[in-house]
Amino acid sequence: CTCSFLDTDRALVLLEEYCKKLRKPEEQQLKKAIRKVMGIFKSSLFQALLGSFTKKATRHGTISHPSLPAAVVYDVLGCPKE
Repeated sequence: CTCSFLDTDRALVLLEEYCKKLRKPEEQQLKKAIRKVMGIFKSSLFQALLGSFTKKATRHGTISHPSLPAAVVYDVLGCPKE
């Protein structure tokens, strides 16, 4: 599903914006962890798993909009949902 990939891209943009704000020495460990998450979101394995999850969940009516990566980032960072 193309929506999954677009939502992953949106999550990556949000994470990148957040990383830019992490400048203090004590925030560098968090920044490193966020970069790891970004790497996972970019991986082909994650994209394949997300696509499979989205198709199954949509088919079963579990979710109405496949926006898992962006929703996770919004929740973790405390961002308002659009």
